[in-house]
Amino acid sequence: MSDALRKLLKEGKTPQQHQDITPHVGVLTLHFQLYGCEDLKAKRKAFTAMKAIWGKEPDLAVAETADQEALDCATWTIAALGASAQQITQRLDQVEKDIQDRIDAAILDVHRKIL
Repeated sequence: MSDALRKLLKEGKTPQQHQDITPHVGVLTLHFQLYGCEDLKAKRKAFTAMKAIWGKEPDLAVAETADQEALDCATWTIAALGASAQQITQRLDQVEKDIQDRIDAAILDVHRKIL
């Protein structure tokens, strides 16, 4: 349950009576270049942290969205939910930096969209 919803319930208001709960969504898509993967098992192992770390975060959804069968590249998308566009931008900045530090693959391209 979000903090905003808890606050509304504490005040005795229902979400239908209050229109300030409008979550924003940010989408971060990363295209990676891989070297030395001999099979899909090795490729999946290189990206184990994507789901193990960020996939368990309550405000994030993580999925491999393209190039699933390719051995030399991978495309992963992270969706973030937050109260404001600024909050989502900061969160995606943090996630992108952490991915660069933890994933052993070169990032070729980054796309972001805040909805």
